[in-house]
This record gives sequence, C-alpha cells and structure tokens, in this order.
Amino acid sequence: SLNVPAVRTHELVGLDRFHEALRALGFDSLTEAPDHYGAALALGGADVTLLALANAYRALANGGVWSASRTVAAGTGAPMRTPIGPGAEGRRVLGAAASFVVADILSDRGARATTFGLENPLATRVWSAVKTGTSKDMRDNWCVGFTSRYTVGVWVGNSSGAPMHDVSGVTGAAPVWRDVVHFLHREAASRSPVPPRGLVRANVSFDPPVEAGRDEWFVSGTAMAIVRAVPRTGDVPEAALAPRIRYPAPDTIIALDPDIPAAHQRIAFVASDARPGHAWTLDGRALEGKGERALWTPAPGRHVVALHDDAGDAIASVAFEVRGSP
Repeated sequence: SLNVPAVRTHELVGLDRFHEALRALGFDSLTEAPDHYGAALALGGADVTLLALANAYRALANGGVWSASRTVAAGTGAPMRTPIGPGAEGRRVLGAAASFVVADILSDRGARATTFGLENPLATRVWSAVKTGTSKDMRDNWCVGFTSRYTVGVWVGNSSGAPMHDVSGVTGAAPVWRDVVHFLHREAASRSPVPPRGLVRANVSFDPPVEAGRDEWFVSGTAMAIVRAVPRTGDVPEAALAPRIRYPAPDTIIALDPDIPAAHQRIAFVASDARPGHAWTLDGRALEGKGERALWTPAPGRHVVALHDDAGDAIASVAFEVRGSP
C-alpha cells in the first residue's frame, strides 16, 4: 500500500502505455482518453467491475496470459454465459518474468508484516498472492488475489454507496477472501509458481541499512547488488557533507492510510550523512532512534522534525503536515 512507488512507476511507463495495458487486460470500462485519468490511474482512480478486476489478476496468475471469463451454473460446470470478447483463447498481455515478480511481491508475508503484522487476514495457510484496496471515504473495499488454482475477488460495501465506518480492505473484504481461499484449498495445497526463464535471483543490501539484506528476484539485466537512497559523490569527502533531512521534504503532506490499522502506521524520518550520535526531535520532543533514521507513529496536524548534532544543536529541520483520522 505504498502509493509513491506506484505513481513513480506509472510515470516511467507512461500514461498511454499503461492505459493500453489495462484495456488489454479487459477493463472495458476505461472508455475515457488516458489524460482523463492521469496519475490517479495507478492508484485505482477509475471505475471497474469486480469481475474485470478478478480476471486481470487471473492473468497474473497465468503468467501474464489473459483470456475472457465465463459464468457457469453452480455444481454443473456448464457455461451459462460467455461475455463479449475474444473468446476463451488466451493472449499474452504481460511478460512471464514480470508477472512472476509481481506475484512474488504480493505473496511476501514478511513485506506485509510492517504494515499489518505477521498474523493478519491476508496470511493464508497456503501459498497465495493478494492485494487489498479501500476507496475514498471508505465507500467500499476490495480484496483480490490468487493461489496456484483459484483467483478470488471480494467486494464489501453498502449497496447505496454510503460510506462505512472504519471498515477498510484488510478488515472488511480480506477476512472473507481468506475464508474462501481456505475453503477452496481445504483438501489440496497451493503450490508456489515455478520461476520462468528470464529471471535471476540476487542478494540485495541497502545503503543506508534501513533493513537487512535479502535475496530478491529480478528480470534479467535489471539486478542490483545495492539499493542506495542517495547516490554518493565520490569527489566530495564524507566529512565535508553536511547532514540533511531527506524525508520528509519541506511542506510534505502525509495522508494516513485507512487501509492500515493505526497501531501499525509509522513514518520514517531519514537523514543523509548523519552520525550515529545525532538525535531526532519532533515538535521539540525527543524521538527514539539516532543517526540516519527514526520512526514515529503519525498524528494529524502540523509538525516540525529536527536533527541535532552531538552538542544538541539543531543542524536541520523540516515542517510537514499529517492529514486524516488516527
């Protein structure tokens, strides 16, 4: 549920190309020109049906190959309706390697732990890849994902469109989704996908070390050994670099995510070239954590975060705002 990377990727791919890919995945409701949606398209800023969304996830489950959906009578296996489309024959929309990487991300229980904790409604007993979403003002929420055999989509909301009270994707649709997956796999396991050609697995470390190094999948030719938040300038001695607050930027507006329980929301204050003894304060009060990183449980309002040197003098400060309900 990190919006900035999604929007950044959308900018790199291009609005027209992304819109074309969504149409190829069966989102026939995207009838407006790409400029009508803008960057919000990367965050779900368009009307789609639950069936179309689930069928697009099914394409991910099938390694990037999309085919039209069918409706069958329960218990018979006989088709009741075949929607307008190219028929049952599949067509490749996404690369197999890229689809595998996305499925690997969506199945990463450890990656979700910081947001939801290890035990949460998305933690199934079998292998699964899943994503939740909550619409503006909590009008409705979604949970869509797949196993090695089934793709399941769940929508929760009021038929009138009225907002719900503190019901997000992880508390509304996700528990239903999990129970359906467990029922479908009550007698059979879900197998993790076999990596296709065109992938490499490489160890990645982080600079600064915001988390431990780990092995990650990459599309061939894109692997990196170190993820650096700020490139170092080799011709400038490290001692000459003045510490600065890299996040948040001045006057940043941070929105609390209704899809994440308040107890699990954190803002990471990050500095460049800070020393281990440098301390952080927020609105004049000391924060836990020293050096290049400190974590804070967000609270609505205007705030000032500051970094202090060994003598206690402020060497950098940034004003920002948090919006939303805690």
